[in-house]
Amino acid sequence: MATDNPPADLEELREIVIRLSRMVEVSVTLNSTLDLDRLLQFIIGTAADLVGSEAASVMLVDENTHELFFAAATGSDPRELARIPVPIEGSIAGTIVREDRPLIINDVTADPRHFRQVGEKTGFQTRSLIGVPMRIRERVLGVLEAVNKRRGTFNEADLQSLSIIASLAAVAIENARLLRALQDAYDELGKLDKLKSDFIAVASHELRTPLGVILGYAAILKEEAAGETSDHASAVLNSALRMRSLIEDMTNMNLLQVGSAAIQPVLQPLQPIVRAAYDEVLEIIRAKGLRFEVRLPEGSLPVMADGSKLGMALTNLLNNAMRFTPSGGTIGMEVERRGSEVWLRVRDSGKGIPEAELDRIFDQFYQVDDHMTRRQGGMGLGLAIVRAIVKGHGGRVWAESDGPGRGAVMTIALLIREGDEASRHAA
Repeated sequence: MATDNPPADLEELREIVIRLSRMVEVSVTLNSTLDLDRLLQFIIGTAADLVGSEAASVMLVDENTHELFFAAATGSDPRELARIPVPIEGSIAGTIVREDRPLIINDVTADPRHFRQVGEKTGFQTRSLIGVPMRIRERVLGVLEAVNKRRGTFNEADLQSLSIIASLAAVAIENARLLRALQDAYDELGKLDKLKSDFIAVASHELRTPLGVILGYAAILKEEAAGETSDHASAVLNSALRMRSLIEDMTNMNLLQVGSAAIQPVLQPLQPIVRAAYDEVLEIIRAKGLRFEVRLPEGSLPVMADGSKLGMALTNLLNNAMRFTPSGGTIGMEVERRGSEVWLRVRDSGKGIPEAELDRIFDQFYQVDDHMTRRQGGMGLGLAIVRAIVKGHGGRVWAESDGPGRGAVMTIALLIREGDEASRHAA
C-alpha cells in the first residue's frame, strides 16, 4: 500500500547523506584557503546551518590572558562580542576547554555555568547550547558552539557533526595562524631590511664628501712632499682608498637582494659606459702608482643595459684589480666583439688567483686570503655585486688566472643588440 510519508529510517538515511556531503564540502573548503577571517566565517556559518541553530560562534584561547575571546560569531555584532572576555572558570565554554569534552545543554537558563554577561551586553538570549573543543594534537585551541536549536533539541547527531567540523577547523585555523605569524615575521624582516638599507645609504652618502676631501689632499701631499712626510701621505691615501672601497660595497649591498629587479636596461652604445668607468677610477689608479691601459673597438656596440649599474660592475672589477696589484703594476681594460656577444675584460698583473678559488670568488663575503691573516681590505662583496648586476643583464661573468703571482682576468659577456631587434628597442 503506497504512502505519502517515507519511512522514518529512510528519512534518517537521507539526513545522514546530506550531512556527509556537507562534511566533504567543509573539508574541501577549509583546505582551500588560509585566510583566517574567511575561515572563521565559513566555520560558524556551516556549523549553524548543519545543526539547525540560530547562531554559532568560535571562541579561542588567548595565549596571554588564558581567557576565551569571540573570534567569530553569527547573530550578534562581532565587534561587540570581541570586547567580552569569557573566563575559563565559571563558564560553559571554559568547562569544555578545561575538561576537553563536548557538552549539550538544552536548557541553559538552569545551568549555573552559563556566562550571562554575553546576553546582557548583546541582547541575544541563549536558550540551548551545544559546544565541542577545537583540538590540535594535545592542545585545545578553543570552542565551537551552536546555540538555540530551531526545531527540537540538540542531539548526538548534532554533536557528531559539530565535532567533525571542529576537528577540521582546528587544523585549518592553526595553519592560518602559522601563516599569519610567518607573514608578520616576514613583514618585520622587510622593515628591518629597509632600516638597514636606509642606514647604509645615509651613512655612505655622509662619508663620501669628507672622504673625497681626504683623498684629494692626500694625493696632492704625496706628490709635493718628500721623505717621511711623503710616506705619511701614502699611508693616509692607502687608508682612504680602503675606506672608499668599503663605502662602495656598503652602498651597493642592496643589489645582492633585489637582483634583476633593480636593473632597468635601455638600448645604448657600450663604449660611453666603459669610458665613464675609466674616468671614475683613473686618478685613484694613478695615485696608487699603477699603469692603466684601455682598448676600445671602433664602431658602436649596442647593448640593452642599465648604464649606471653596468658602470658600477666595471668599477668594482677595476677596484678589485687595484686592490690586488702592487705599485708599479698594470691594469688593463679592453672591449672586443665575440660573434653575437661583446666581452669586457679587466686584466691585472697582481697576485693572481689559485685555480681552486676561481669559481668561489664571486660568492658573498668570500675572501681568497684567510680573514685573520689577509692583507687586502674589503668586505668580499665587490665581485658578488658584479655577478648580480651581470645576471640581471642576462650576461655571464667569470675569472681566469694562470696562478698565484701571475695576475688575473675578469670577463663580462653581454649580448649585442643590432639590426631589426635593436631598431624595435630604439623605437
